[in-house]
Amino acid sequence: VRGNRVYGGSMAHLPLRVNQAGVIPIIFALSILLFPQLLAQILSSVNIAWLASVATSMVGFLRNQFTYGSLYFLLVIMFTYFYTAVTFDPDQISKNLQKQGGFIPGIRPGASTAEFIKHILNRVVLIGAIFLGVIAVLPIVIQQFTGITTMTIGGTALLIVVSVVLESMKQVKAQLVMREYEGF
Repeated sequence: VRGNRVYGGSMAHLPLRVNQAGVIPIIFALSILLFPQLLAQILSSVNIAWLASVATSMVGFLRNQFTYGSLYFLLVIMFTYFYTAVTFDPDQISKNLQKQGGFIPGIRPGASTAEFIKHILNRVVLIGAIFLGVIAVLPIVIQQFTGITTMTIGGTALLIVVSVVLESMKQVKAQLVMREYEGF
């Protein structure tokens, strides 16, 4: 390593995770779905007949498990793409890669690398978005088929627990590596 360049052909990787967005899309989707339902429940008890009727039909529409699950799944996919687009910038990754003298074999540095990363990211995010959607909707599907409506753990809670455990393991590994250096 000299300056900010690496010589000698070292191997590296790009930080493209399957679940790039974490649980944020699930939280956004739930917020979007639960707010109209809350509003409709409040408005269904008003004294204006037509407003109460519209609100009651909206509550019934959102209580339909198939409709709710489908909307939930689609919103999770949409918010996964949105959140990944906001937090992960392929152009910046390409610039950083070029500054450090790195490249992707077979791809020209610069704009071509950014386009390649965008293409790969879209494919990886699709898999991650479907995975998140399935995890989010799985408790609804299980409740529908088993009739058990008192599930205490959902897909979101499971994702949070796994994320915390993985992050804790990463920090423990970093501490163990640091202890191998002199002075610790």
